[in-house]
Amino acid sequence: MPALLPVAEAQARLLALAEPVAAETVPLAQAAGRWAVEDVRALRTQPAADLSAMDGYAIRHADLPGPWTVTGESAAGRPFAGAVGRGEAVRIFTGAAVPPGADAVLVQEEAEREGATLRLTGEGPPRVGGNIRPRGLDFSTGDVLIRAGERLTPARLALAAIGGQSALKVPRPIRVAVAATGDELVPPGSQHISADPAKLPESNGLILAALLAGYPVELIDLSILPDDEAVMRDTFANIRADLLVTTGGASVGDHDLVRPALEAAGGSIDFWRIALRPGKPMMAGRLGDAVVLGLPGNPVSAFVTALLFVRPTVARLAGAADPLPRTAAAILGEDLPANGERADYLRAAHGPDGRVRASSVQDSSMLLTLARSTCLIVRPPHAPAAKAGDSAEILDIS
Repeated sequence: MPALLPVAEAQARLLALAEPVAAETVPLAQAAGRWAVEDVRALRTQPAADLSAMDGYAIRHADLPGPWTVTGESAAGRPFAGAVGRGEAVRIFTGAAVPPGADAVLVQEEAEREGATLRLTGEGPPRVGGNIRPRGLDFSTGDVLIRAGERLTPARLALAAIGGQSALKVPRPIRVAVAATGDELVPPGSQHISADPAKLPESNGLILAALLAGYPVELIDLSILPDDEAVMRDTFANIRADLLVTTGGASVGDHDLVRPALEAAGGSIDFWRIALRPGKPMMAGRLGDAVVLGLPGNPVSAFVTALLFVRPTVARLAGAADPLPRTAAAILGEDLPANGERADYLRAAHGPDGRVRASSVQDSSMLLTLARSTCLIVRPPHAPAAKAGDSAEILDIS
């Protein structure tokens, strides 16, 4: 029996198996949620000219305290055609180009206008450059806007558009094949459930699909596979995927047939058994060009291992530079006992006081506690007992 592998080591070995897939160039509108293959640089300067940050009047600072003669108007997209001379002002609006000659914007609340005559009325005249967004304030042509391996969030897509880009190079969608295994499983809502109490609705496929929602994936549903090594072997041998994820059948019982079926199909196992609770019997390897992850069948174990291993693998295949989930700090609302040799991921919820409290029962088959949880409290191996008020690491799952 192999020694239990620490979670961080298992993640590192798994990600080493996952090379990013081939890239394609897509329009910005199709790039959301994907990762940049290469640095994205600005094709233009933003702003491209000095722009007014306020509604008011473009003036020469040297002409303060006025008065001025208003000679025209500058609006966004319709700049003033001339220049601002001595004693002159141009009516200007937010986002409009500052005319040549002007070096400050007098806000309209600080001024009074009668016809073409403008006078200062406020006590806070602008400094040189006041209320002006200078050319290049945000970025300049050639600046790196998005780094290779960064995810294309809504803000980054908008940045790429403002930077002059119309399309981006991203890895193609990841083909993820998913198979649930077990003679006891039937599709959700099946008529066999009420007729046969030995049958169980299959839920892990839904967990995986939901956890990968928003990721650039093409899900391949291999359905429910019976506890039949030959059926599993033939199914695995014929997949065309970047990642094969199975649930159930990954332990050492007489009906745990995923490992021998994978090996019979030509696959290899890189590691098995993680120092993790829940999720110890997870395994990883390769089958042809596909990375393989064999998750436990208990739904909570499947959820935790999918969070820690499936999503990061998909992200790495999709080009992510930093694919691992990030923890946050929280305050415990109750005491926790010392931990054993495995990292513990405790289902927990935030209370009205903002503190987190672990569910009293942590059995890996209990989905109700998971559904009512907002986070997982991460307890490292051999962590000492913790007190209410202590800081703890959490993974958000809300």
